Amino acid sequence: MNDSQNTPKTSRRQTGGAKKQPGPMEILRQARTQLAELTGADAEKVTSFEQSEDGWSLEIEVLELSRVPDTMSLMASYQVDLDPEGQLTGYRRVRRYERGRSDAHRQGGR
Repeated sequence: MNDSQNTPKTSRRQTGGAKKQPGPMEILRQARTQLAELTGADAEKVTSFEQSEDGWSLEIEVLELSRVPDTMSLMASYQVDLDPEGQLTGYRRVRRYERGRSDAHRQGGR
């Protein structure tokens, strides 16, 4: 009888102990929070978001230096990689630009 009584408890523990994968919105929140902690710059916008073989890959824009007028503020885009659970595994700045400047390399190749 002990074995039959222990079996359901063990099954419940295993089911309850399984890690639930975070959803896309939780991944976005975790990426923004972790990047802000590491860089000291607040994330303004997520411009790219996709699931990869190793987890998640995002591009996040941050305000690096506030200037007056605001169109002269210095912005940066960061490539951020997270594991399947949403923990940051790496990041790198991929470009810097003034907020008021257009992005010539993405305008259709003129």
